[in-house]
Amino acid sequence: MLVWTRSGKAIVWTAFAVVFGLLVLAPFVVVIAAAFAGSWNGVLPSDPTADHLRQALNGDELASLSVSLQTAFIAGLLAVVFGTWGALSAAGTRFQRVADAMHHLPIAVPSVVVGLGLLVAFSRQPILLNGTKWIVVIAHLVLMVAFSYGTVSAALQRIDPSYADVAASLGASPARVLWRVRLPMLLPAITSAAGLSVALSMGEVGATIMVYPASWRTLPVSIFALTDRGQAFEAAAEAVVLLATTVVLVLILDRLRGRAGER
Repeated sequence: MLVWTRSGKAIVWTAFAVVFGLLVLAPFVVVIAAAFAGSWNGVLPSDPTADHLRQALNGDELASLSVSLQTAFIAGLLAVVFGTWGALSAAGTRFQRVADAMHHLPIAVPSVVVGLGLLVAFSRQPILLNGTKWIVVIAHLVLMVAFSYGTVSAALQRIDPSYADVAASLGASPARVLWRVRLPMLLPAITSAAGLSVALSMGEVGATIMVYPASWRTLPVSIFALTDRGQAFEAAAEAVVLLATTVVLVLILDRLRGRAGER
């Protein structure tokens, strides 16, 4: 029976590894191979070259990467602020379910719907943001705040409220309890929310493509445009740049989260 159990586990694990490799890893391998391919007329790419990657790090493509980084940091920071604020405000109240629904509504609908709604809402006075970078930032903020809210809200449920109660009973003001007790205990969750928000913002395209102005084009939009024009190798090179940049950002933020957890 023990032998059968072990062999059964081995079969299940092998099947999972094959499916995971085909559905998750293989697309990454193909994109990386295409980024360095001069041509691809057979089963495997040929004429390897780094020209596509050099182009992805110059001119408009590099500007798109800069736009993506700026948008991700601004929207990510705002998403963490609003998500943490919402989670703290709703925790333990009778309005928490309503707050949960409101914060998760933007990700319950297609992102293009969010983009279209923002485009219609901010294309006329009194708030005219169409054609500016801020409508892109707001689109990312609306989509990312749900993840920040959910991460911090889940952390709040795991934290023992007695620490805050003891601090309050010793005469600490609500603001001091928040700043010296609750926020430090939530710091690992807040850092995790920041990492998730930045990573998701770096890859967002659905809402962005509905609202972006020509002067504020993110890297995913550039990749989409290249693919639409049939320039698959150039799009793959930009995708590799986007992937590498996002991985580095996530690793940095994860390291910060680890340090926050040690305090």
